[in-house]
Amino acid sequence: MHQKNEEAKKEVVYQVFTRLFGNTYTNNTPWGTLEENGIGKFSDFTDHALEEIKALGVTHIWYTGIPHHALVTDYGAYNISQDDPDVVKGRAGSPYAVKDYYNVNPDLAENPERRLEEFEALIHRTHKAGLKLLIDIVPNHVARNYEGQSTPEGSEPFGVSDDTTVEYGRDNNFYYIPDSVFQVPHWQNGYLPLGGDTHPLVDGHFKEVPAKWTGNGSRLAQPHFNDWYETVKINYGVRPDGSYDFDVLPLGFESKDHQAHFQFWQDRDVPNSWIKFKDIALYWSDMGVDGFRFDMAEMVPVEFWSYMNSHIKMKNPDAFLLAEVYNPQLYRDYIHRGKMDYLYDKVEMYDSLKHIMQGHGWTDHIPVVKKGTADIAHHLLHFLENHDEQRIASPDFAGDARKGKPAMVVSATMTTAPLMIYFGQEVGEPAQENAGFGSPTRTSIFDYIGVPHHQRWVNDKKFDGGQLSEDEQSLRDFYKRLLNFTIKSSALMGHYQDIHFFNKENSEGYDHRVLSYVRWSDTERLIIVSNFEAYDSRVFQLKVPSEIVQKWHLEDGDYKVMDALYGSVDTLKVEDGVGKLNVSLEPLQSYIFKLY
Repeated sequence: MHQKNEEAKKEVVYQVFTRLFGNTYTNNTPWGTLEENGIGKFSDFTDHALEEIKALGVTHIWYTGIPHHALVTDYGAYNISQDDPDVVKGRAGSPYAVKDYYNVNPDLAENPERRLEEFEALIHRTHKAGLKLLIDIVPNHVARNYEGQSTPEGSEPFGVSDDTTVEYGRDNNFYYIPDSVFQVPHWQNGYLPLGGDTHPLVDGHFKEVPAKWTGNGSRLAQPHFNDWYETVKINYGVRPDGSYDFDVLPLGFESKDHQAHFQFWQDRDVPNSWIKFKDIALYWSDMGVDGFRFDMAEMVPVEFWSYMNSHIKMKNPDAFLLAEVYNPQLYRDYIHRGKMDYLYDKVEMYDSLKHIMQGHGWTDHIPVVKKGTADIAHHLLHFLENHDEQRIASPDFAGDARKGKPAMVVSATMTTAPLMIYFGQEVGEPAQENAGFGSPTRTSIFDYIGVPHHQRWVNDKKFDGGQLSEDEQSLRDFYKRLLNFTIKSSALMGHYQDIHFFNKENSEGYDHRVLSYVRWSDTERLIIVSNFEAYDSRVFQLKVPSEIVQKWHLEDGDYKVMDALYGSVDTLKVEDGVGKLNVSLEPLQSYIFKLY
């Protein structure tokens, strides 16, 4: 396992969908306008709100949906062009269809003319609260109607100097379909833009001549309804046949640091899109943004990431760089050659935990997954919710937010990697609303909507949980205890050893719905055990193998252990070199026993 120095502690990222956080409207009309359904603002992140987020046990906030993206609300009065609903998903628009990378979403500002200043003030408040912040960069695609109106003097928006007569040119920012005209998709499944509401621009047409490739790679002038039709793909010097039109990293660069990667690119001619995105990242870094979450990073060549991330790290060596990569075969390339700090642990850990939470899987699978990624475990960020995934409490996932509790303990404590939670997760938000584009089970990222359980914590912007039910308060209290322990523990940045299979063989009553392991540092020793069974208790004598007893330098005798979550005290008996701890686990209960 990767081991950082003893001073380091784990990091916890709180992802918040910025425009929904402070919204107190409860109408939740499908396809509702901003006026009908309300919206949250930068200003809702008050000093007190940020203090409460930090007190939850958070180190970083990922403000999702910051860059100015295409949306339907009319801001013509502020010299912002109107977006065409035929190529916008939902009424509030996808945050992953960015229209201007040098400005922020006007929806989020009290005064859209001063929206950038309002975001800078939020950066200041966030830092004042002792938190760091991330925003999205979406390198694979931009909005179909990208304008880059705020692009600084001396730079050009994407596509301005493209040769549109050819499908591909190395320094073109987009791919083209020469001699073609873009056509909007054939709408399916009863879908109509804005839910069928009339709008002067909803006419089944969007002018784009010649048509461009769509964000997900579709080369059709009329993309399919399920394509990312609201976006166009960025060209990174990858020819249409998949071959590269740029220098590749030599063998051995996976072991070199960001300075060496930075030097490698200094005298090399790189595609124009690389330079544009590097400049965008440095612009936000200069403003005080502490890191980035990179959308669909695996759709962009790893050499670009070496170039981009080494430039970011030269400016801020502590920048937090998180990427969305779903192909486990690419993990090591994007970490070592692409210089990513962290990737989602989706396909391995999240999918396995979800299966177990739904009552299907065995905990036996978790140590196996852990072993398979042991060499990169520190780089695989854990989560149970984010904007792309179903809410734990939704019927299509677990149907009960409490079923996330043992999985949260495992996600928080099994490795040295950061942990991420999604706003509302800590109060059991089930995402039941039919917002418009898309379907329930995920909190909408496309429409104006309220988030009811979270709103009860917001409590008319008191941010004190005053309207939460007793169950919601209890769940949030659990998260607060777990996260605060997570960011303070030295053992969680230290060593790991599985004791699950040893106990399956040697402890009567211990089975495949229980999971246990130990974590330790020079100053802290932990025994962690969780019951994933939602309806039945588990009672057994947990065994700590002699190998661990020796590593912990324990003699035969009694040792006090205290649960780091709720404070109960028990006794670990060491007899003949083996530890024995009587454990009684209620359904969905976990213990983090700390040895004294």
